[in-house]
Amino acid sequence: MSQFFTTSDGARLAFDDRGSGLPVLCLSGLTRTMGDFGYMLPHLPPCRVIRMDYRGRGQSAWTGAASYTVPVEGRDALELLDHLGVERAAVIGTSRGGLIGMMLAAVARPRLIGLLLNDVGPEIHRPGLERIFDYVGRNPVARTPEALAAALPGVMPGFDGVPASRWLEEARLHYRQTPEGLRITYDPALREAFLAAFDGPPVDLWPLFDACAGMPLALIRGANSDLLSEATAQEMRRRRPDMIFAEVPGRAHIPFLDEPEAVQAIRAFLAGCGA
Repeated sequence: MSQFFTTSDGARLAFDDRGSGLPVLCLSGLTRTMGDFGYMLPHLPPCRVIRMDYRGRGQSAWTGAASYTVPVEGRDALELLDHLGVERAAVIGTSRGGLIGMMLAAVARPRLIGLLLNDVGPEIHRPGLERIFDYVGRNPVARTPEALAAALPGVMPGFDGVPASRWLEEARLHYRQTPEGLRITYDPALREAFLAAFDGPPVDLWPLFDACAGMPLALIRGANSDLLSEATAQEMRRRRPDMIFAEVPGRAHIPFLDEPEAVQAIRAFLAGCGA
């Protein structure tokens, strides 16, 4: 059952805190919730897993488009750690969560034990952004989880060999059933925040990646990803030859994190962090 805490600006945010041992803070993607890491949980070594719904997502309060930014969400993550009395944590960041993780490495380095990036890096491939642009803030046409699950293989290119049961899990995880049909599990104003960033000037994020120097670092890439290019992944590996790296075949953006390649990388990363 989710718990709640209040941020310094008064937002009520949902989180889940389970297990003991190495604290592992899991930060989800742009439109996702803490449920996104459910597939990974059974494969982890004993550790303390902390997950949260960003403001405007899942069970957390809607606070408006202007507050749906990486710096604000990073501050919220640190305040959650403060609330729980956690001085340092290993971070597993999926997509948007990885950007937050890199930012924290730059501005709050003492709070991070290490960082694992799930299909994201300091350069965002434009095709991936354009695909997100098409769906963010919009409800699906499908009216039931079953109908959406049947449609997902056709609208999620690059995912091979995914069983129908997983697509149904995804449909139920990321959308709510209502009398009017399926609805997104986040504030539609997130689209406005995304568009502001989408249309803004390019930002050099390589200094954030380089700020991870000296800490355990891992990268998982979907072999068919349209958000993290192969070239960017290669440059990340060149800059950090010691970085744990796994490429998951048959996956685009984002791997589910229960694939054998992903599990092996996660366990090696957590071992390097002290789990």
